[in-house]
Amino acid sequence: MVLAHLAPSIFLVFSWLIALGWLGQALAALRGMPTLPDLTRIDPGALPPLPESADTHLTIIVPACNEEESIQASLHSLLASTGLRLQIIAVNDRSSDRTGAILNQFASSAGQGEGAHRLQVIHIQELPAGWLGKPHAMALAARQATSPWLLFTDGDVIFDPRALELSLRHAVARNTDHLVMVPTLILKTIGEAAVLAAMSSLAQWTLHLWKVADPRARAFLGSGTFNLVRRQVYEHLGGFEALRMEVVDDLRLGWLVKRAGFSQSVALGPGLIRIRWLQGALSIVRLAEKNAFAVLRFRLGIALLAALGLAVQVVVPLAALAAGGLASAAGLLAYLSIAMVYLAYRRATRVSPWMAVFFAPATSIVLFAALRSIFLALARKGVVWRGTYYPLSELRRHAGRGW
Repeated sequence: MVLAHLAPSIFLVFSWLIALGWLGQALAALRGMPTLPDLTRIDPGALPPLPESADTHLTIIVPACNEEESIQASLHSLLASTGLRLQIIAVNDRSSDRTGAILNQFASSAGQGEGAHRLQVIHIQELPAGWLGKPHAMALAARQATSPWLLFTDGDVIFDPRALELSLRHAVARNTDHLVMVPTLILKTIGEAAVLAAMSSLAQWTLHLWKVADPRARAFLGSGTFNLVRRQVYEHLGGFEALRMEVVDDLRLGWLVKRAGFSQSVALGPGLIRIRWLQGALSIVRLAEKNAFAVLRFRLGIALLAALGLAVQVVVPLAALAAGGLASAAGLLAYLSIAMVYLAYRRATRVSPWMAVFFAPATSIVLFAALRSIFLALARKGVVWRGTYYPLSELRRHAGRGW
């Protein structure tokens, strides 16, 4: 009887704690997100010029495994870049489709060594023991880099002609060692927008993007679409040789940069780099298969706690709305606060705050994707990605204890 009387009170308190938590995140995001630089709003004349004497200003490293549908458009956009000279190294990483042939055609038509940009192609036939495919491809390419700056990107990213010049000049102006530009996701359905907005708002609880540049803050970031790093810093950290069995190599590179005390920053640039990452709301289930458990360092207890946290975010605000009275007020505050987070991130996501009405179903999809990633890794005793099996024992051994 006592428990029966206590349960509504406990639920009410819990509902208000979640609502106030979201309100705190919303206020922080509304203050912090406008402080992030937007490269599309910066006067290029205010940025320092790049040295004319440099052979190439920037080396672009593009690993590609079975990217025949996207690699052509990506390379076209890179070769159309203006305002700087590029060394582009494209790596065909054991592709079974036409990726290798397309890269060879590009290398031939680009006339290696002619014009502002140089394109070279590396073909990998076999993966050495003790390596994941993507870190190996990027490490191999980085050894042939000749520029003072490296950009690690993906084979399905489309670049605006101004993107690379603006980002490099901004990095030089900020004296930063590692710059991450937030990509613009190409969204074609309401479901895709709902999942993107939910993931961005949930990430707000563990990462404040505007704190990445603060050397006193623990916040860090890395992105597979755009990791721009000084070559000297990359080499000092041991390069991708130090991350040879790292599943979330892009994020871990950002962690290494911040942990070593080098400067790191995040910039927005709506439309400057674009990627069709989500292809339907349920595509996150496949995309998270490799990464979700890895982000949690393959620790089952932490992973289950994170899944429980997602479940609470789905259930409690909705249950509070339906409960009536003060609980309904808490549920309403939670959803209004989530909408405010969406509003704060709108420059980055281009998703309307009205999409907060889909927060619960979108978060449910993210929760299912995370649980599936955990289950498959445990059931297989490893991770299967792009046709290669990586034992869980090896991944755990190289993952370290945390962030």
